[in-house]
Amino acid sequence: MCGIAGFIDRSNGFDDGGLNRLVTAMSDTLRHRGPDGDGVWTDAEQGVALGHRRLSILDLSQAGAQPMRSASGRYVVTYNGEIYNFKTLLAELAAAGYAFRGHSDTEVLLAAVDHWGVRPMLERIHGMFAFALWDRDERVLTLARDHVGKKPLYYGWCGETFLFASELRALRCHPDFIDTVDRDAVGQLIQIGAIAQPASIYESVRKLPPGAFVQIAPTTRCGTIQPESFWSAKKTAEDAWNNPFSGGYEQAVDRLEDLLRQSVADRLASDVPLGALLSGGVDSTVVVALMKAVTDQPVKTFCIGFSEPKYNEANYAADIAAHLNTDHHELYVSANRSLELVGRIPDIYDEPFADVSQIPTFLVSQMARQNVTVALSGDGGDELFLGYNHYFKCLDQWRRLRRLPLPLRTAVGTIIGAIGRESWNMTRPRDARTIDKLPGWRRLGGKLEREARGWPAADSRELLARNFARCVDAGDLVLGTGPAVPSPGDEARWAEIPDDLRAMSLFDYGRFLPDDILVKVDRASMAVSLEVRCPLLDTRIADFAWSLPRPFLVDRRGGKRILKDVLARYVPRELTDRPKRGFGMPVAEWLRGPLRSWAEDLIAEPFLRNQNIFDAKAVRRVWQQHLCGWRNHDNLLWAVLMFQTWWTHYEKPTKST
Repeated sequence: MCGIAGFIDRSNGFDDGGLNRLVTAMSDTLRHRGPDGDGVWTDAEQGVALGHRRLSILDLSQAGAQPMRSASGRYVVTYNGEIYNFKTLLAELAAAGYAFRGHSDTEVLLAAVDHWGVRPMLERIHGMFAFALWDRDERVLTLARDHVGKKPLYYGWCGETFLFASELRALRCHPDFIDTVDRDAVGQLIQIGAIAQPASIYESVRKLPPGAFVQIAPTTRCGTIQPESFWSAKKTAEDAWNNPFSGGYEQAVDRLEDLLRQSVADRLASDVPLGALLSGGVDSTVVVALMKAVTDQPVKTFCIGFSEPKYNEANYAADIAAHLNTDHHELYVSANRSLELVGRIPDIYDEPFADVSQIPTFLVSQMARQNVTVALSGDGGDELFLGYNHYFKCLDQWRRLRRLPLPLRTAVGTIIGAIGRESWNMTRPRDARTIDKLPGWRRLGGKLEREARGWPAADSRELLARNFARCVDAGDLVLGTGPAVPSPGDEARWAEIPDDLRAMSLFDYGRFLPDDILVKVDRASMAVSLEVRCPLLDTRIADFAWSLPRPFLVDRRGGKRILKDVLARYVPRELTDRPKRGFGMPVAEWLRGPLRSWAEDLIAEPFLRNQNIFDAKAVRRVWQQHLCGWRNHDNLLWAVLMFQTWWTHYEKPTKST
């Protein structure tokens, strides 16, 4: 895996030396993404500079170095990722007359572009990638991002300069960079714990959506860039729904097993050591089981544990590792260890990000990197195979709520919410700084306030969004943000599928997966130069999963029926048949205990007022409610605190108003 950066300077203010120095400075900030080598390519006449940091995985020789020019000389690419079907493409291109100096997938990508063109090439490849391709003949820069959004790519105009990079830190190096904070993005962070693409924390920068590319031609100006899709999860899911799998259940299990075996085998291609992240859940276990099945090499596995039983699955992972006879490694995370890391979070994640499992994800990546350079993970199984419990809870809740007319539900929800909020004024402790929990009857208002948020939902989709949101309206906490009432979000991400469960899972596939899960895994792993590959995110598996009827996915125990039945061919059910747990940490308790002083400093009322980003009284009210147990605000507070750590790390001025 690698890091990429570059720019187009329309002012013609640099010679080749100046371009070289500047793009080198940008790419050097991405050294953690590519510690094994670096390179630049510049064209002063066109004002183009491409930079690259290399993590060597395939073809460790100089034949795989970047930026790389095509054999024809027309194209130059700086590329981050892996193309898993590159050997198939290489054979096809070799038959067409192309010769190859090495065996890197980068060289195959360039030949594929030269032979087929940009869009046909993108439609042929399977993998994870983000790249910048310069066409020297047409003077066009193409940026592209993989189907699911595994690899990040930021871009934007800052005056007459077009910038792009794997991470924001590289863009900040450029003297033309505009660092005005986008308050609507802060609102997104507070409401959902992440900043959803195409937004970024800065007004001047966008994220390229998954399955899309943009092209910057000589006539392209600021504000005129429109990403073009080469693959759409929504369209693919709709097509699969309209052309369902026609075989029986056992045939479907066989087919899924074949697809999984092929996907895992594809992701074992490496010239460096590899292993797997094993949580003990179904998804990671099926990946490890199939690794054992398709390779004769010993498999190394890695797991994080907690001393708090509610959050710990390390014992399950250990049992599975013993059954599969892997070389297993585990690390238990304490509150003190997490406290040591909170100061590093802004540097690790670069953009404000607030998934409570971001620390253990970094720690398991760090442990794995001490032994391997590549690790496989089970990400994507919940979204594809209906694994999240909240889908079923939301559907049950909607069945009850829809019995009442929407106007009545809205009125009742408004009344319940008002009663809940007012009860805080009547029941809060005299000393709101206390960490002693209020008695149960005095916490009833918090429960009412939480319950009220779902009542005004117009349909199950809006109910899902309301339940998922960390607050009813981010505008109550973030000054100057736009309307942020929970809603289904971008309607384009909802498939036209008459099955609420499948629609919910697809929404998560297009929003929660790329904006949260994959961001967390990419930044945490690349901070320690570890490449993580996700076999369940192969688009061929997605195509198949979306074509399956609901009974193949759901039984009386919940979702993932077919995936569990594949796994049962390799691992006894008793090792994995248990209620699902999230991969998190006990933030609620830690904020009242060992992390309390750290949090108090970041949300002190004078600091908040001077910063002028948040409503100081509103944030302090949320903090006090959490401390005394009136309501658990751990996720909401974590989002506020993650922005604050980012802000203080980058020493933002208070000019953004």
